[in-house]
Amino acid sequence: MSENILRYFAGGNTAKGFYSLYDSNLADIERVLLLTGRSQREKSEIMEQLLNKWKDQVCFIEIIYRANHPDQVEGFIIREKGFAIIDADPPRIIGEEYVGPQWETLDLEQEDRTANLGENQQILDSLQRKIQEQYAEAYKAYAKALRIHDDWEDIYIGRMNFTQADQVTEALLAKLFADTDKVTTKKSKILRRFLGAATPVGAVDFVDNITEGLQNRYFLKGRAGTGKSTLLKKVVAEAEKHGYDLEIYQCGFDPESLDMVLIRELGWAVFDSTSPHEYFPDRPGDSIIDMYELTVAPGTDETFAEEIAHIEAKYREQMQLGKKHLAEAQTVLEQLEDLYSKYFDHSRIANIYYEVEQSLSI
Repeated sequence: MSENILRYFAGGNTAKGFYSLYDSNLADIERVLLLTGRSQREKSEIMEQLLNKWKDQVCFIEIIYRANHPDQVEGFIIREKGFAIIDADPPRIIGEEYVGPQWETLDLEQEDRTANLGENQQILDSLQRKIQEQYAEAYKAYAKALRIHDDWEDIYIGRMNFTQADQVTEALLAKLFADTDKVTTKKSKILRRFLGAATPVGAVDFVDNITEGLQNRYFLKGRAGTGKSTLLKKVVAEAEKHGYDLEIYQCGFDPESLDMVLIRELGWAVFDSTSPHEYFPDRPGDSIIDMYELTVAPGTDETFAEEIAHIEAKYREQMQLGKKHLAEAQTVLEQLEDLYSKYFDHSRIANIYYEVEQSLSI
């Protein structure tokens, strides 16, 4: 990975609402600083300053980005130091599965004694309500898109050769685990993340960064319902039999499905390489597994062309609607952030940064 930085999302705007995977990545991290406070921009600024300070002093950093603002840092983890810092405000869910002995919260609002909002509090409250309304509408659109997607899948499921699909899976498993010892009792360490997310600017992903440096990449092609996620789940099950540590990247649209399984120890990743994260082989060790070509009755696209086109149009309409509502939420959020900048004393950020940097010396 470039600059020894791994980039991903730990929360996503999905058909199931905002979906949190933070605890999976913070498990066993000894020191976690949980930033809270109204200003998202302010929290990101502090984390970015710390990153610039520390990135050359450690071997490897994981940077987590915001699904509602993919250019902003939402948190980062330095595993070699047992340290993480993250925006811990809702809708993120943090600390339900694990809380370490040195986890602490820094409330940036408590640190700010200069705010005197008065009547402006009503304006802030109104903007916050508008943001939540737009997110609710976005999730409603994505949920409808998922129901439409199910109809899309049904076409291909009805034309699929499941015996052939099993054979494709078995052949891949034999290749992936060819030099692997027998079943072990060692428990796999599993980190669950998102390789991409639905954002106000459309789909954003970090596939190239996540897979950089791997010897082999297997690009799963195919249509909706052609067994890509099912294959990935079988890869996970096989890896767990052998005790390998896994990075599992769940689908940013339907988080109950999988988009990628990666084992760094073995140097490979298998991933769904279809829209909106469509990639093609561009280096040695890359190969395509086309589930449509290998497992679906020939001519299915042509036979159901009219029905597929109708379903796809409805699906894309809802996805665009979801994106529109995310963008509207972001516009209101920027207005909110501008008000925070106006009414809060942000000169203290330098002091807070210094205190954090000194207390958490890396």
